[in-house]
Amino acid sequence: MNRMPFFDNARLILIFLVVFGHMIQPFASDSQLINSIYAFIYIFHMPMFIMLAGFFAKGIGEPKYILNLAKKLLLPYLIFQGLYTVLYFLLGREEWYTGILHPQWAMWFLVSLFCWHILLVLFKRIPAVASILAAVFIGLAVGYVDLSSYGLSLSRTFAFFPFFLAGYFMTKEHVKLIKTRSLSIAGIIFMMALFTFIYLFINVDVTLDTGWLSGAVAYRRLEAEISGGLMRLIIYILAALLIISMIALIPSGDFGWLTKMGEKTLYVYLLHGFIIQPFREFEILWYNHWYETFWFVLLSALVVIVLSSRPAVALTRPLVELKWKK
Repeated sequence: MNRMPFFDNARLILIFLVVFGHMIQPFASDSQLINSIYAFIYIFHMPMFIMLAGFFAKGIGEPKYILNLAKKLLLPYLIFQGLYTVLYFLLGREEWYTGILHPQWAMWFLVSLFCWHILLVLFKRIPAVASILAAVFIGLAVGYVDLSSYGLSLSRTFAFFPFFLAGYFMTKEHVKLIKTRSLSIAGIIFMMALFTFIYLFINVDVTLDTGWLSGAVAYRRLEAEISGGLMRLIIYILAALLIISMIALIPSGDFGWLTKMGEKTLYVYLLHGFIIQPFREFEILWYNHWYETFWFVLLSALVVIVLSSRPAVALTRPLVELKWKK
């Protein structure tokens, strides 16, 4: 598959949002602005990141596909699960050991990504619309069951699977259809309106309400045993509209080294916790005034640049890709 600069640009923006979201999370309870930015980002950034992963999952069914997939995803998971366990131990966390079945922090993505590829074996045989609708139904229904004790990020796997599946069925032609001037304008208006609504009327409880956005928590634990499915459906719809808006707005041009950084998002994803977690533990960052938000933007951008740089990639390639040389 020939690379389209749009996808690398999109992945770069999304990995920046991942880092930025993790950077500002400790302050989301202290500032309405940070709270609103945090909630806005978390509605769509991982769903879109997952959708792009689905777009590139076209090789399923090839010989040794599952074996290669396990090597690409599960072995790095085991490595980084161990590394983050050591990190949390060194930082003095009380619950530093979770075992293999319960992913540390952001490591759930690798386990879920493997599971999504396995689910594709079945779902790709179903017509696209029916397949996505079935995945949405499962994603809504799974919230009524508490899967947290089973590990392996099962709740997130099913909750986010509709986006992975949508990415799998998405084509370059679909992207081109979305990238119009009218949809770009509509996207800007919608994003501004949604953010304004969140800022004026919503205050997210980081310890509870983000369970709606993470897909990891059963409705019962969110105090919505009956209405939980409707709430998740609303989040699905908002995420889909934001993703369409982002596709319309993200540039398609090649911006040289910036676009090239979009090829190394997995490195940033797996490694940025080794920066973020010590920052949190030792309270290195602070937030007192709204304009300090820009420092978080700059610091997040710096983290992305450093972790996707050639030296960082060369140094950590044996851990991320299990390769000693490119």
